[in-house]
Amino acid sequence: MKLALFDLDHTLLAGDSDYEWGQFLVDRGVLDPAAYEAQNREFYAQYVAGSLDIHEFLGFALRPLAEHEPADLERWHAEFMRTRILPMIGDKARALVARHRDAGDLCAIVTATNRFVTGPIAREFGVAHLIATEPESVDGRFTGRVAGTPC
Repeated sequence: MKLALFDLDHTLLAGDSDYEWGQFLVDRGVLDPAAYEAQNREFYAQYVAGSLDIHEFLGFALRPLAEHEPADLERWHAEFMRTRILPMIGDKARALVARHRDAGDLCAIVTATNRFVTGPIAREFGVAHLIATEPESVDGRFTGRVAGTPC
């Protein structure tokens, strides 16, 4: 059996799922646009400079999951998939994954973006294996922290 590993953002997707999730929440009025975008720009500058504190960034990225009800998050994510993600999935990406799946290869998506955002995307591609940053949850609610080591 062969192993086929796929990157997600700017590879299978014609864009960045983490960035799009944040913009989706801004557009829905869930996040304050000025504050969110200023902080996101700062984290991106740190990333480019090689000085990003991944745990600080993940606290920022995962905070909206902790601040809202799971049912709201699921409803928003379904809309996010329809309006933001599906348009970023091209025929070539679908065909590439399908070719490996149909050949019997073990397929996995590997991404630093958190599993809440990326799990439904992996399912859309028909990929059962996902290596992603795991958001911590307690009693069915996200805490805003990462569980284990970030990807």
